Amino acid sequence: MDTKAAVFALLTMWGVGTCTTLPASAEDQDVAADEEAASDDLLVNKVWVRTDDSSGMPGSMQIFLPDGTLVTDSCWETYRLSRWEQVSDTAISWDEDGITINADIASLTDSELVLSLKLGSEVQEQHFAPATVPYLCPDIPKD
Repeated sequence: MDTKAAVFALLTMWGVGTCTTLPASAEDQDVAADEEAASDDLLVNKVWVRTDDSSGMPGSMQIFLPDGTLVTDSCWETYRLSRWEQVSDTAISWDEDGITINADIASLTDSELVLSLKLGSEVQEQHFAPATVPYLCPDIPKD
C-alpha cells in the first residue's frame, strides 16, 4: 500500500472527511428564523441611497442588517456602525454618537424608503432608493 492510500485509509477510519450532519442548536435556529423573517422585510438587507441630498454629491447610504447593525456610509465620509431597532411596524430608532434618533417610516416599498426623523422639535424627511449595482463613488472634486 502506498503512502497516499495509507493516509486515506486512516482518515476514513477516523471519520475525517465524512459528511455527517450535526443537530442544529437553538441559537442556529434563532439566527435562521431571524434571517427568514428579514427576507420578508423590505427595509433590511438592502443598500438604501439617499436621493434628496441637495449638495449635488452622491447620497449617503444606509443598510439595516437583521442583527441590529446599521451601516451608514457615503462617498465622502468614513462609514459608521450603529445599533438600530424596529420600534413598531412604522417606527425605527438608532444610536448616533450616544443620541437616540427616532424615525417614522413614512413610506416603504421595493423602490422607495421615506423616513421622518424626529430631531428635537424638528422633523426632517429623508428619501432613499435602492442602490444600483454596480456602483463606484466618483473621485472627490478638487478645488
